[in-house]
Amino acid sequence: MKSTRQVYLPLVALLATWAFSGTAWPAGPGELGKYFAKKEYRLEPLPQLEDLRGQLPSPIYDDNPLWVKTYWKAWEIAFQHFHQPGAGTGFVSNFIDAAFNQNIFLWDSCFMTMFCNYAHPLVPGISTLDNFYAKQYPDGEISREITRATGAIFKPWVNAEDKPLFSRWGWWGWPDPFDSLEINRNIPAVYKGREVPTPNPDLTLDTLNHPILAWAELEHYRITGDRERLQEVWEPLLHYYQALEKYLRQGNGLYMTDWGSMDNSPRNHYLKDGGCGADISAEMVMFARQLAEIGNILGKTAEAGKYTRDADQSARLINRYMWDEKRKFYFDLQLDGARAPIMTIAGFWTLLGKAASPQQAADLAGQIENPARFGRLNLVPTVAADQPGYAPDGSYWRGAVWVSTDTMVIRGLENYGYNDLARKIALNHVDLVARIFAKTGTIWENYSPDSAQPGNPAKPNFVGWSGLGPIGYFLEYAIGLRPDARHNELVWQLAPGGRRGCERYRFAGHVVTLIASPDAGNAGQVRIAINSDGPFRLRVVFKGAERGFDVVAGNQEFQISAARGGRN
Repeated sequence: MKSTRQVYLPLVALLATWAFSGTAWPAGPGELGKYFAKKEYRLEPLPQLEDLRGQLPSPIYDDNPLWVKTYWKAWEIAFQHFHQPGAGTGFVSNFIDAAFNQNIFLWDSCFMTMFCNYAHPLVPGISTLDNFYAKQYPDGEISREITRATGAIFKPWVNAEDKPLFSRWGWWGWPDPFDSLEINRNIPAVYKGREVPTPNPDLTLDTLNHPILAWAELEHYRITGDRERLQEVWEPLLHYYQALEKYLRQGNGLYMTDWGSMDNSPRNHYLKDGGCGADISAEMVMFARQLAEIGNILGKTAEAGKYTRDADQSARLINRYMWDEKRKFYFDLQLDGARAPIMTIAGFWTLLGKAASPQQAADLAGQIENPARFGRLNLVPTVAADQPGYAPDGSYWRGAVWVSTDTMVIRGLENYGYNDLARKIALNHVDLVARIFAKTGTIWENYSPDSAQPGNPAKPNFVGWSGLGPIGYFLEYAIGLRPDARHNELVWQLAPGGRRGCERYRFAGHVVTLIASPDAGNAGQVRIAINSDGPFRLRVVFKGAERGFDVVAGNQEFQISAARGGRN
């Protein structure tokens, strides 16, 4: 059998060949992007780091200067991957590229927006998603991959044959059984217990996975408070949800996926022919809950109620069919209804979708803290370490640590109050990325779970989603700044230690400098100096104490003392 790296490199070459082979597959019937109001690109200059460095958020963290250096390295790489749409592509906005190959990826792009939010509107972050909405099919489908140079949907993912839903590459993914690169397997998805939906989908199962657009939009709203943006994307999101519900829902009410959710995961074989993924099923619960949240923000209460009921019903099905009480985990389902035996990170999506009960959440948190499973040196591997197929070097989706899935786990744990564990994972990741940056001079696509090394394989200079750790995690979990733009509030979870803060921190339209300095004569007291361009509410949590401050425009200084016996 070929090694993962031997297979990975020719696969990337193959993708590039397909992307630029000159013969474009049809984009699909009808008008693309009909639900998104923006139809044309208006020329906007691309941001340059040398011009904007003095306007970007600038972290202060005396406890670990290497983390600050890694933060700036992440931005340096990110600025190399901002793009203007090419003529004739049909793209409508400047964007940041995944830095993987010559295509843009929806999954990657959603996570990239999450760190670009902290530099909004200086850089093209959330606008990256505009180009996917602009390529949405009339029935709501959105491809996860689009050719960057031409704007064409990546050819293998187009259902040019007009067949019922099928997986072009099958359920195995790569490298098993990758004896050649002739991977057009075109295997039908079997619907069990329901009618085959008509008309046929425009895309293949390979590209209909990880519906996280609404999550990305709400993360943007949390930091910027841009309600108008939510109004613009409401219709595209509704139709996207409806398309996935139509084509991916099995007769048992749960959702199908294939290799495309986790390329070479050892779980993939068990999804063959139409098995249901714990990840996609929980993501659809999450999607429904997020549509309900957006609906309530926009005053669409009837629609919000409908999607809440959808989410609750799907969550009940996940718990009925996917939860294994003996193993205390959620598992994928095979087509015959049997639970797949492989324990992967897919099970943790139930936390982000709020499908788990409090007891199930506690059991899942216990799995993360178990060093024989997910509690490895580097948190959180994509396959439990005691499972067949686990690779200590990562081997892509056979154990590697990815910022995308770590972000899912972190936010999911916070849904259930496991904030300390969430912060531990985030800081573990920031430290891992920084230590490897110090050794290699760059930031990587993924990382080994069992050593301070890049994953094998992993692409270097990957910002890309990997910027989310050294930028987003650093600001939110090390420095501790968590914005709530909807309520014009900033929460500062202030850990004890040296001087920390951020100059030119951006949220809710504000530009703010905040610096916390320990009192030289009193270890239990911190002075906070602030310069703000406008009023907001600051809530500071420090060593068991919590205080609220009304910040006004200009310079102010506050102080907070630890609660008696308090600790962070």
